[in-house]
Amino acid sequence: MAPNPQGDAFPLTRHSVVAAAQGRDPQERVRAMDAITEAYWRPVYKYVRLRWRLEREDAEDFTQDFFSRLLEKDFLASYDPVKGKLRTFLRTCIDRLFLNQTRDAHRQKRGNAAVHVSLDFEEAEHELAASTQSGSPEDYFEKEWVRTLFALAVERLRAQCRSAGKTVQFALFERYDLGDTETRPSYAALAEEFSLAVTDVTNYLAFARREFRRCVLDQLREMTGSEEEFNREAQTLLGVDPK
Repeated sequence: MAPNPQGDAFPLTRHSVVAAAQGRDPQERVRAMDAITEAYWRPVYKYVRLRWRLEREDAEDFTQDFFSRLLEKDFLASYDPVKGKLRTFLRTCIDRLFLNQTRDAHRQKRGNAAVHVSLDFEEAEHELAASTQSGSPEDYFEKEWVRTLFALAVERLRAQCRSAGKTVQFALFERYDLGDTETRPSYAALAEEFSLAVTDVTNYLAFARREFRRCVLDQLREMTGSEEEFNREAQTLLGVDPK
């Protein structure tokens, strides 16, 4: 079994995060909500900054409040994967909460939200400022979710390679596939840099890419509510049938 970057307390099972977030076990619900928060807080924060033109401080408060309410108010209990994607459901909840808060002229005070995942708003703000925004806020939310999904998959691969003693494979993948395409080194240059044969570079990169694809699918499976949704998303994101 592949190592679990979230710790042994929360095993990676099929749709475990969504199912656990909707379950009755309080501890599992908290762990599941932490995983959902980690995957979605950046898309949520950037979406409300763009969609509702919130000031930075208000967007931070809203993001923390939103994820706290997901747990405390059992928002996810009404999520039905047959009716749509999880992220579409969450975006609907975002809009509804914002409109309700605006109507009630209410904002939760800073620091009171029970969010357990560290939210680096400073980094998110830099990313937002550096991005080339095109399309609607809803489109941006979708793109940001995909970006976050792939970033989490990279960290999952990093942890897996570290645990398996395959750090060279990950280093090659990071250097060649994740680096700047304009300065991408050749296989021969990588072979010299890492003191490997060119054939080893080829094989190591093939391994890392195969495992990265699997990490993306594992991450995606956790963040979808049904097998049907998972298959549709995998086809859309990777152009493959995961079966």
